[in-house]
Amino acid sequence: MILTLLHTSAVHIPVFDALRDACHPELTLRHVVREDLLERAGRTGPESVADDVRELLEAAAGGGADAVLCTCSSIGAVAERQAAAVGVATLRVDRPMAARAVAEGSRVVVVASARSTLAPTVALVEEEAARAGRQVVVRTVLVADAWERFTAGDRDGYLDLVAAAVDAVTDADADTDVIVLAQASMADAADRTRNTAVPVLSSPRPGLAAAAAGRRGGPPRPGPDPADGAGDHRA
Repeated sequence: MILTLLHTSAVHIPVFDALRDACHPELTLRHVVREDLLERAGRTGPESVADDVRELLEAAAGGGADAVLCTCSSIGAVAERQAAAVGVATLRVDRPMAARAVAEGSRVVVVASARSTLAPTVALVEEEAARAGRQVVVRTVLVADAWERFTAGDRDGYLDLVAAAVDAVTDADADTDVIVLAQASMADAADRTRNTAVPVLSSPRPGLAAAAAGRRGGPPRPGPDPADGAGDHRA
C-alpha cells in the first residue's frame, strides 16, 4: 500500500517513518511537506489553502498513492473535503484520536500550541461526538510561547511547555475526562507530564494505524481501537 503523507512541517517525517517501521512495515510512505500552507491558514483561514490542497491530492493520486494522510490538524478538514472531488481516500490524522476522546468521556480538553488548530480540533471532536450520539463539553487551552519554541527548533522547550500545560489542566480542574493534544508535534509531551489519572491522547500512532487499516472514506469514520494504543498516555 502506498500512503502519501501531507505535512506542514518536516519534523513529522522521522516520526511517521519510525511508526511505519515499528508497526506497519508493509506501508510505503511518500512525504510531501508544505510549510507555507499552515502559515497561510493561520493568517487567512484554512479555506484559503483549499485549492493548493486539492492540487496536492491530485498529484498524490496521479503518482499512484492508494490513500493520503494529512498530518496537519489546521488543514485536515480541508483535505478531507477536497478528497471527495479528487477521488483519493484521505484521512486527517487526528480523526481517530477525536473518536477515542469521545469514547473516553464527555469532558474534553483540547490543548494546542498554534491558535489556528483550536477551532478545527474542537469542531472535529464535536463531529465525532455527534456520530457516536454523545454529548460533549469541549474546553481549549492555548499553550503560551510554545509555538515560538517550535518554530525556533527548541523541541525540548516546546514539549516541556506543552507538558506543563497538561499538568496545569489536571491540577486546576478535576472535571476532565480526557485531554487531546491537538497537533502531531505535541505527541511526545505526554511522556513528560506528571498527570497520572486523565488519559492524554495524541494523533500520530492511531492516525497511521487507521490509514494502514483502510478505515477511510466519505468522510472517514475510524473508531477507537484499543489494539493500536490510540495514542493514550498515562504516566
